[in-house]
Amino acid sequence: MTKPQIDYATILADWRAEREGALKAARSELLPQLRALGITEVTAEYEGYGDSGNIEDVTVQPAGIALPDDLCTKVGDFAWSVAYHQHPGSENNEGGYGTLTWDVTADSISLDHADRYVETSHSHDEGL
Repeated sequence: MTKPQIDYATILADWRAEREGALKAARSELLPQLRALGITEVTAEYEGYGDSGNIEDVTVQPAGIALPDDLCTKVGDFAWSVAYHQHPGSENNEGGYGTLTWDVTADSISLDHADRYVETSHSHDEGL
């Protein structure tokens, strides 16, 4: 009996399509709520390392508007999901960090992301 081949490319494509659908739905839900509050921009700072990651801070413009706690949580979850979708695994090892900026007026998201890594240069000389 032979084992069936696992098609990792299809699994990854299915995962990406599922995530894209979930992100689109969350975005469609959040956008009118943010606009109704008069918010023009959302900025979310995120950080990941050592097998975990999270949103560090969510701020909005204009500065005087406060997000209700439940909406702030949803926006943070959305921001983390967008960042993770673009850079899966960035919470592993040395991790990554970045800033998501959502222009609510234009419904345009930009992501400024950096990955951390360890570089090693090794040499061994004997009998010189």
